[in-house]
Amino acid sequence: MSLRLLAYALLLGIPLHAADRRIPIRVVVVTMFERGADTGDEPGEFQYWVEREKLDRVLPFPAGSRDLRMNRQGVLGIVTGIGTAKAAASIMALGLDPRFDLRQSYWLVAGIAGIDPADGSLGSAAWAEWVVDGDLAHEIDAREIPADWKTGYVPLRKSKPYELPRAPDEGEVYRLNPGLVDWAYRLTRDVPLVDNEAMRLRREQYPQPNARRPPFVLKGDTLSSMTFWHGKLLDEWANDWVKYHTDGQGNYVTSAMEDTGTLQALTFLDKAGRADLNRVMVLRAASNYDQQRPGITAAESLAETRIGQYSAYYPALEAAWRVGRVVVEELASHWEHYRDRPPASVER
Repeated sequence: MSLRLLAYALLLGIPLHAADRRIPIRVVVVTMFERGADTGDEPGEFQYWVEREKLDRVLPFPAGSRDLRMNRQGVLGIVTGIGTAKAAASIMALGLDPRFDLRQSYWLVAGIAGIDPADGSLGSAAWAEWVVDGDLAHEIDAREIPADWKTGYVPLRKSKPYELPRAPDEGEVYRLNPGLVDWAYRLTRDVPLVDNEAMRLRREQYPQPNARRPPFVLKGDTLSSMTFWHGKLLDEWANDWVKYHTDGQGNYVTSAMEDTGTLQALTFLDKAGRADLNRVMVLRAASNYDQQRPGITAAESLAETRIGQYSAYYPALEAAWRVGRVVVEELASHWEHYRDRPPASVER
């Protein structure tokens, strides 16, 4: 261990006799993108965590997309880069980094997403139990699909949409610890979220009751794909795809781009004894609806969805931090209660 890391280990209260071991991390906050610097400019997903959780210790991370940051409570922040490939590579690099002990770490993915207006509204935050991959598949162009097919997207190893029985899983679906997810939801369901006039006007353009609600915290599953898809028909596909891969147990709520990459890396790291899949949480906050409002086309709606110009970009960043920080600070501040077993089984 370098002198610099040794000094930081002492700040974290690690005994001197253990200072030659890896630094134990209590919580890893996983974000996916940052727009400029880590502090002081227009924020991406990382900046509020850096500034408000005092992630002031910069740790070089040449194997990833951006340097790591850490605070004195043992909370480590990472930016993976956009897309499943970068997420998988970055999390694997972190998991194999000899500086850190991640065997008892909790992992919080905290980012923005599109949301199904049937389930939630702009600025809402959803805790996922199921994370489904939207890339591992066969595909036929929509102009060539058979007349009786609902979609040209076909499950891997199958010859028609939603063919049963499902093939053995090859990374198409991940189920998080249900007890931990429920604990996180119960802990945060009353967290107040940002609302504003622009969001109110936009949600009133949607007919679905949940889309018209002020922002709220909910439980809902996420679909992860490298393609940023958009539109009412693809929303129907997303709902069907999640139901298929979860045997009807999951409900698609948010669309994201990285989470199956993160979970694939953590699955391998768990097998290697370097991480614990039972300690992983995924929180996605709604920056935009995943489909067009009545009266415009999907293409017109897609043209409105650019990073920084989403209907609820800043409120979603705020929601991801406001909701996520409650869990992070509970875990880090009461480490003696949560170090040895996930909080779903802890009575406090």
